[in-house]
Amino acid sequence: MIFSKKLSPFYNLAIFYFIISFILRVVLFFHPITQSSFRFSESIKIFSLGLISDFFVFIIASVFLWLYLVFVSNLKYNKPWGYIILGGFIALFLYVASGRSILDEYGGALPGIVLIFIGIKTILFALLLFLPKHRDKIRFWLFTFVIFLYVLLILQNGLSEYFFWNEFGVKYNFIAVNYLIYTNEVIGNIMQSYPVIPLFSALFLITGIITYFIVKNGKTFIKTIPSFPEKIKLSAVYIGLFILSLFAIPTLALAENSKNVFVNELQSNGLYKFFLAFENNKLDYFKFYKTIPNDTAFAILKQQFPTLSGENMTRTIESDSAETPKNVVLITIESYSAEFMKMYGNDQNITPFLDSLAQKSLQFTNLYAAGNRTVRGLEAVTLCIPPTAGESVVKREDNKNKFSTGAIFKQKGYQVKFMYGGDAFFDNMQDFYSGNGYEIVDKSSFSPEEITFSNVWGVCDEDMYNKAIKVMNKEAKENKPFFNHIMTVSNHRPFTYPNNKIDIPGDIKSRDGGVKYTDYSLKKFFSMASKQPWFKNTVFVIVADHCASSAGKTQLPMDKYRIPAFIYSPGIKPQKYNVLMSQIDLMPTVFGLLHFNYQSKFFGQDVLKPDYKPRAFIATYQDLGLIKDNVLTILSPKQQVKQFELHLNPKEAKKDIAPEYQIFYCEKPLKTERTDLINETISFYQTASYLLKNKKYQQ
Repeated sequence: MIFSKKLSPFYNLAIFYFIISFILRVVLFFHPITQSSFRFSESIKIFSLGLISDFFVFIIASVFLWLYLVFVSNLKYNKPWGYIILGGFIALFLYVASGRSILDEYGGALPGIVLIFIGIKTILFALLLFLPKHRDKIRFWLFTFVIFLYVLLILQNGLSEYFFWNEFGVKYNFIAVNYLIYTNEVIGNIMQSYPVIPLFSALFLITGIITYFIVKNGKTFIKTIPSFPEKIKLSAVYIGLFILSLFAIPTLALAENSKNVFVNELQSNGLYKFFLAFENNKLDYFKFYKTIPNDTAFAILKQQFPTLSGENMTRTIESDSAETPKNVVLITIESYSAEFMKMYGNDQNITPFLDSLAQKSLQFTNLYAAGNRTVRGLEAVTLCIPPTAGESVVKREDNKNKFSTGAIFKQKGYQVKFMYGGDAFFDNMQDFYSGNGYEIVDKSSFSPEEITFSNVWGVCDEDMYNKAIKVMNKEAKENKPFFNHIMTVSNHRPFTYPNNKIDIPGDIKSRDGGVKYTDYSLKKFFSMASKQPWFKNTVFVIVADHCASSAGKTQLPMDKYRIPAFIYSPGIKPQKYNVLMSQIDLMPTVFGLLHFNYQSKFFGQDVLKPDYKPRAFIATYQDLGLIKDNVLTILSPKQQVKQFELHLNPKEAKKDIAPEYQIFYCEKPLKTERTDLINETISFYQTASYLLKNKKYQQ
């Protein structure tokens, strides 16, 4: 009897959580982005093991509810304990409010949220202490609020998991952890992307209704507070389940071992995935990944770079022609998949300018993004290094004075700038670029009259390009060449941009509109630039930072990493270069075209040189891949290695598209292990990790 009545808040909340989780799995199971069909056994596995995992996760997540219920009593308000506890709450509130607490080191909205929580707790405790006659009523409404909060969080998490899947095709991952840090941008993105008022109105209404029924069936606990022995018995049951959950949850996660990534994702629990992503944001390669002796790794690397010696990447790059110090403008375009362009088979005509510019440029038709985040793209073109495990170098503490493209340009007497239409604080870009010798031009540099349109991510691309033209006109007068790296923002959810610019209204908020407006803005930029005296002496490098989506059936779906890249200059002959290459090779290739002589530490190479050996790097924050010889080799934590044979998917192939532009691949497990490729993959990622860890990838 005690368990059925006293534990009813747990029972009812648990049942509600299971219902929401089940509905969420069904919705995601049939979601359009879930590009897979499932066998009956896979479906059973998804829902059965998923439910068991949900049970144990709920036990862990309800620890705060257990603590709250255990400490419901009247004894703590007796003198002098009541006054001592209240004093402790006030001291804690003042500590957080001082702005010097440990929470402030993490930035974002976390300190404010905690301050509000402590403030509410302090006020409520004071009311219960000083108004004993109203204590039962206050406690009842406090209990109702706690249940309301839990119900709200369960519903909110369900919605968040849905929208995250809708964006990325996976449960929570490293991106979700990053989103917690940059709350202003993320909340602003949500506000501008979705009908927030009706959505949250419905959310609060449903939460209120559910809370009413749970409180109605569970208020026995508050009306007749359990005695101390009863609490001990209840706590023994809960603590036992809690300890069991700590072992059960990771054990169940091991069963997420299907070759179909969607099976694993749907089976998993989103909250536990979030915890794993948070825990693994820093991954020590030498602790989690398969390794070989360091001298062996560098010896293998020497096959790619014959002039290497010892554990050092430094080598001399020499040109057979005189250097041509032209201006260089590097434009990294937000979320620009190759499949948006006509030459890759898109028939919507949403990139008319880039389609035309490509025909006048040096095209790289078989180039792959290093990762699936902006910071990975920035890292690739700035440091020209493989995407090492964990967080991008851009966001690491040790991210300054690295060997970078900007450093090479500075050695050659260039002015070096990073231009971004948003707040460069986001994703740690300001810290990274300023710490590597770049001047920053971001939204804070704009005067009010220079901004015609902006959203949560920053000013529209037209405004950014107008500003860039002004900056470059000023630079050109200083008789020094310039290197300007421009990062665009408009092709990002919520996909809002000025109206009456293209034939897709800006208030529709569509991906196609974002792509087409980005193309339109780029056309205007080139139109303005072509009228400037410095235009003929400038090389324009255009590349996506990453694809629009990285979701697929496999760990690293190749078609979700292929991006467009062009080098355009009035003095460069148009040409298609179809050889496999990586995003990290782009800037060393530019240096080659400029005939630069320099000491290099780059892993990226000039792909136009006859001794270039084709390969490409693609990665998430923990799966590290090398594409070579039509084989994808993937290194994963726990020293795991997988290999897949690559070939074009005949179901996706288009007859009217040239073979070099086909981007849909089948990835089938390799029957016979290619040890040479495994060791080569390890050598790249291990040496890159070694150099970064030991601060040997410095200027």
